[in-house]
Amino acid sequence: MNIQSLALAFLAALTVGGIAWVFIYPLLSGERQSEKRRASLARTEPVVRASDRNLRSRREQVEESLKEIEQRNKKAQSVALSTRISQAGLDWTKQKFLIISCVLGGAFFLVPLVFGAGLLASAGLGFAAGFGLPRWILGFLKKRREKKFLDALPDAVDVITRGIKSGLPLFDSIRVVAADSPEPLRSEFSAIVETQAIGMPLAEACARLYERMPLPEANFFGIVIAIQQKSGGNLSEALGNLSKVLRDRKKMAGKIQAMSTEAKASAGIIGSLPPIVMLLVYISTPDYISLLWTEPTGRLMLAGCVLWMSIGIFVMKRMINFDF
Repeated sequence: MNIQSLALAFLAALTVGGIAWVFIYPLLSGERQSEKRRASLARTEPVVRASDRNLRSRREQVEESLKEIEQRNKKAQSVALSTRISQAGLDWTKQKFLIISCVLGGAFFLVPLVFGAGLLASAGLGFAAGFGLPRWILGFLKKRREKKFLDALPDAVDVITRGIKSGLPLFDSIRVVAADSPEPLRSEFSAIVETQAIGMPLAEACARLYERMPLPEANFFGIVIAIQQKSGGNLSEALGNLSKVLRDRKKMAGKIQAMSTEAKASAGIIGSLPPIVMLLVYISTPDYISLLWTEPTGRLMLAGCVLWMSIGIFVMKRMINFDF
């Protein structure tokens, strides 16, 4: 009987212990774990706040840098004539350019007038030669110089990246590019070196590259340098990413040019057909087509045709030129 009561007491104690293990111990351990979690969170909360503060301050610095560069670019949109001459790679003064424009305009006005052209036609030719032709030449030289700059810029950024990875300062890496790069990259980076040598901060000197070479790629380079100088970071990695972006943009420009070649050829054929047909008709039967410039109605029709063809060529040019 005593053995049975002891066995029953043992089983009852074992049952109560099992119930306590299953239901009560998890609650107690959960409370302890929650207390430990609260304590750990209380310890890590200042660290998280500090990191958030640092990220916020860096983000604000980046936003301020981008706003400053955007304001500077908006101011640089109204380009002066002297700036356009320097962007074309010419060392002319503004007075010299104006004198050459006046000489061209006078020559194209007097020569047709002497050979019997009308006063209105001579004035139109003189205005086009004096005002339009020099600025068209400036635009052509500027685009050719920008193309050479874009072809050499990714290699220059790679040279700067390798120089920084090998331990050279950023300024010394830029000096290497200024010494060994082809034109016009050499002169532009030499200007950065010269402006920084006279006391201008390197970030501002690099940002001024966009004023002399108004290209998105030059603006990207100035933005990367300005952000790194203000907020820090891995400059070699940022410049490596910039080099990849520049090469991808160059590939995209090549693809766009290849895809639009057919459209450009079609536009050239369509635009050249009327003057070619007019020339052939004049060679075969000059009396038939000479009414266009000997009669007032013919002159009016010829002026309307020239205006209409100019509008069509302008529309086709806008359709086949892509900005990205």
